Amino acid sequence: MADTVTTAPGAALRASSAPRSKSSLAWRARLPGLIMGAPAVLVFLAMFIVPMILAFVLSFTDWNGYSLNLNFIGFENYLHAFTNPRTVDAAIFTVVLAFFGTIFCNLVGLALAVLISGPGRSNTVMRTVFFYPYIISALIIGFLWSAMLAPNGVVNSLLGQVGVPVLPFLTDVTFAKASVILTIVWSHFGFNMVLFLAGIKSVPAEYYEAATVDGATPWQQFRNVTFPLIAPVLTVNLVLTLVGLLKAYDVVLALTDGGPAGSTQTIVYQVLKSSFANADLGFGAAQSVILLIATAVLGLTVTLARRGAEKKVTD
Repeated sequence: MADTVTTAPGAALRASSAPRSKSSLAWRARLPGLIMGAPAVLVFLAMFIVPMILAFVLSFTDWNGYSLNLNFIGFENYLHAFTNPRTVDAAIFTVVLAFFGTIFCNLVGLALAVLISGPGRSNTVMRTVFFYPYIISALIIGFLWSAMLAPNGVVNSLLGQVGVPVLPFLTDVTFAKASVILTIVWSHFGFNMVLFLAGIKSVPAEYYEAATVDGATPWQQFRNVTFPLIAPVLTVNLVLTLVGLLKAYDVVLALTDGGPAGSTQTIVYQVLKSSFANADLGFGAAQSVILLIATAVLGLTVTLARRGAEKKVTD
């Protein structure tokens, strides 16, 4: 009986310490990962979460960017954003730019990826040539095309040699909008092409061999083999391109400076120009919050829509 009394507390102590030792071992195993991930988390908080919270707070004030006095004005900035004609026009052009730019970037990128996906030195050279515009600064691209599309630029000089009159690429509203969209597409489709190339290269060669044995044409192979298997890549391309074009402003700044008559101003361009020029950072913060919410909603909508399309294609 004495032995039972003396050994029972020791057994209970060992039983209670076992979970503690397991939990401590689990924390020790996680500690290196937490330490390595902490800098990235801190940078994310400092560069994204904190500015987003500050922008949301400032959007309800009339802060001018200099004074430390913040006057709370409620939803006045948001009401002004939805009723200001320039902001509305900039929002409409941003939507048009994002819509057509996303379509053209992915169409051109996918077409080129299919054409130059095969082996060979020439295809390797073409991949480099088509991807090169993407790594050039957007401001440089804007200034370059501004010089080329000027009334006495290279493009009009070449068109003049075949009898075409001078075209107002940068001075007419319709031409200017088209010039901005096409310039952005030219500078961006290389990124889409590379992602599509990666997706095409990941398709097992056995699928193409089986399709060839069955007598499938190249178009049938693309429609029934390649396209269904790169559907996730298309989703990524659509979302990344859409989000990127909704934030476009640098090409606009260098190419048209928002003209003519403000017809090519985007939301981000409008935010930067009106906010700092008019010392109205509260209004700019409200526009930024609206753009952030719209971008998140559109990106999530496209992602969910594409997920459903992917299931239909693969089923």
